[in-house]
Amino acid sequence: MEQILTGNKTTGLNYDDVAFEQLFKAHFKALHAYASMMLHQDSHAEEIVQGMFLKLWEKRGNLDVQTSVKAYLYKCVHNDCLNYINHKKIQLKYQEHAVFTMNGQAGKTSDKIELDELQLRLREALSELPEQCRTIFQMSRFEELKYREIADQLGLSVKTIENQMGKALKILRIKLVDFLPSLILLFHSDFFNS
Repeated sequence: MEQILTGNKTTGLNYDDVAFEQLFKAHFKALHAYASMMLHQDSHAEEIVQGMFLKLWEKRGNLDVQTSVKAYLYKCVHNDCLNYINHKKIQLKYQEHAVFTMNGQAGKTSDKIELDELQLRLREALSELPEQCRTIFQMSRFEELKYREIADQLGLSVKTIENQMGKALKILRIKLVDFLPSLILLFHSDFFNS
């Protein structure tokens, strides 16, 4: 049996169909059991061992085995199993990354839809505010002016600006109740403190 793979080093390997079939039958079960032990899956172990024998057959003219046939076959199966395990780890990491990326994209899409809805509802709610109240709110929140600056520009007292902002925030809080968590970020804590 050893002669099947080792052959004569000067003339190459002595391969023939019958000898290869004998080699396959003599070692397949043990190699399959070894691969199954490494992979914990019979179906993949069978594929690995069959694949190893196929590669062996395809490269039969170029092989120069320096060890025993049995040791060589086990080493081939061992390496193929390790390659398979590493490949599966890479696939798993890729799948985890793909799921993470897809979830992130889905989150971005839903965030965009929610933001669009919030902007629409905010415009509607602002349009329902009395004109002076709306102007003061927009100057405070969108132009980021301080109450003193708004009072100076509109010729009103700071107390009037505070009262108008309180009124605007109260009305908006009621009209945009579904979006309160998002509005907290937009309008800071005084959205609830007025």
